[in-house]
Amino acid sequence: MVASSTRDRAAERRESTRAEILEHAWAVARERSLSELTLREIAQRMGMRPPSLYTHFASKNAVIDAMFGQAWSEYLEKIRAAAPTLPKDPRSCLQVIALTFFDFAVADPARFQLMNQRVVSDFVPSHESYAPAIEVLALLAGNLADAGLPGQEECDMFVAIVGGLADAQLANDPGGDRWARLLPRAIDMYADAVGLDRPRSRRNA
Repeated sequence: MVASSTRDRAAERRESTRAEILEHAWAVARERSLSELTLREIAQRMGMRPPSLYTHFASKNAVIDAMFGQAWSEYLEKIRAAAPTLPKDPRSCLQVIALTFFDFAVADPARFQLMNQRVVSDFVPSHESYAPAIEVLALLAGNLADAGLPGQEECDMFVAIVGGLADAQLANDPGGDRWARLLPRAIDMYADAVGLDRPRSRRNA
């Protein structure tokens, strides 16, 4: 007797179509901008009629919401994978965390804009899509607490420094390293400002 399959092929097809819609949405965002993203453009690229997309996403903002959640989920997965290899020294740990986000940000300007800037004025992420971002911030707060910096202001300052340098890099020297070169120095200045000890070999140098 042949065992019955538990696969939901209709659900798999829906998920595959949603993934394809998001793939084309990202392509439009990267080629043009997030503000120029339309369901009509996505449908044309997929060879579909625009009304067919509404069976998968209720609106353009629903597509953007899924993109937002996808972007933060990708970064969350990245830092979870990196967590076991973070240096024990607090300063070195913060340097690695800062560089990880900076590299992720400048690798994809459209993704960075959606994650960190209000480029679509009427878009507000859903609780579900915002959840990975909240977890990322919670992990960062945990890293800072481990370094003896449990305050919200210290976390906000760190985010502002790294995000600001990434934004400056993308805006003024895309593909270059003008602001990337400043990142280690900026994190050292931050560590000095919040009172983190320097490693012994560097203090005595």
